[in-house]
Amino acid sequence: MAQNGANPAGGLTEAPPPASRRRGRLGLFLPFILLGLVVALWSAGWFYVRDRAGREIDLWLAREAAAGRTWTCADRAITGYPFRLELRCASLALARSDGGFTLGPLTVLVQIYQPRHALFEAAGPFQARQGDLTGEARWSALRGSFHGTADGFLRASLAIDKPQIDVAGAVPEPVSVSAQHLELHARPTPGRFDSDGAVDISLRLTQALAPIADALVGNRDPADLALDATLTRATVLRTGTVARELETWRQAEGSLDIAGLSLVKGPNRIQAKGSLDIDEAHRPAGQIELRAAGVEGLVAGLVGQRYGADRGALVGNLIGGLLGGLAKPRGAEAAAPGEAPLKPLPPLRLVEGRLLFGPFQIPNVRLPALY
Repeated sequence: MAQNGANPAGGLTEAPPPASRRRGRLGLFLPFILLGLVVALWSAGWFYVRDRAGREIDLWLAREAAAGRTWTCADRAITGYPFRLELRCASLALARSDGGFTLGPLTVLVQIYQPRHALFEAAGPFQARQGDLTGEARWSALRGSFHGTADGFLRASLAIDKPQIDVAGAVPEPVSVSAQHLELHARPTPGRFDSDGAVDISLRLTQALAPIADALVGNRDPADLALDATLTRATVLRTGTVARELETWRQAEGSLDIAGLSLVKGPNRIQAKGSLDIDEAHRPAGQIELRAAGVEGLVAGLVGQRYGADRGALVGNLIGGLLGGLAKPRGAEAAAPGEAPLKPLPPLRLVEGRLLFGPFQIPNVRLPALY
C-alpha cells in the first residue's frame, strides 16, 4: 500500500497548507457574509431614513403650531421595513382659530426608491367646522396619490367611492349630496405654472343625488358632473385660515377659469364656461356662458320664484322657443338620438352680490361674502 501522501508513481503528495484550506472555506461563506453586510447596511439606512422622516414631520408640526394651526396624528407610527415607509395615524385632526376637521384612520405610503411619490388612503368620517358651518363626509373607499418634485409637483389625484356629504349650520336648509363615485385630479398648467402659479383641475362626479338641485331643475334623476378648469395663483395658497388664504389669493388676482363644465340630469343638460374670482367685498364675481337642453323647465323654475308657477312656465316656454330659434341659424350643437340639442342661454353673471340671468336678476338670491 502506498504510504500517506504518496502518489501512484511512488512519489509523496504534499498536503494543502492550512492557509489554503482557510481561503477555501472563506470563499464558500463569502456570499453569505456579503449578503449579511448588505442587509445590515440597508437596515441601518432604512432606520436612518425613518428617523429623519419622523424629525421632519415634527419640525413641520412645530412650524404649523407656531402659525396657529395644530395638527394631531393620533398613535403615529412609521413602519414599512424594508422597502417602503408607511405613516399611520389612528386619526388626523386640525384645529385653528376659524375651525378645523377630524379624519378617521389614515395611511400614507412612500416607496424607498420613489421618495416623492406618495400613496394614501383614509377611512371616514371626515368632520369639519368652519365658522357656523358644520359638515360631515363618509365613503366606502378613499384613495389618492401625490407625485412631488424638488420645487412643486407633477400631479395629484383623489378617488372616492360612494361619497355622502352633509352640510348644516349657516345655510337656509341643510345640504345633502351623495354619489356613486368622485374623482379629482390636479397638475401644473403647462407653460403657466412658473409664471401664473396655474394648476389644472379635473373633477368627475357620477350618479349624484342632491335634493336642493332636484327642486331647482324639476326632476329627481341622478346627475353626472364633469369640470375642467384652471386655478391661477394657486401657489399662494397654504394651510392658513380660510379668510386669510382667500384674501391672499384675491390680492394675487387669482381666478378660476372654467374651460368646460357639463351637467347631465335626466333630460336636462347644461354646458358652461367662463371665469370666477372674488370682488373687493369678498363675494364671488364673474360671468358664465351657458348652453342647455331642457331649458324651458330651468327658466320656468327661476322665473316662477318671483312671478308664480303659471307665469314661470309661460315665460320659460317663450324664452325656450326664442332661444331655439336664435340657435338654428348658428347651427345648434348635434345631439345624440333621443336628446334635445343644446341651446345658448343668456350669460349668468355674478355682480355685486347679485345673480343675473341675462338682464334679469334671479329673485331671492343674494351672494354672501365668502369670508
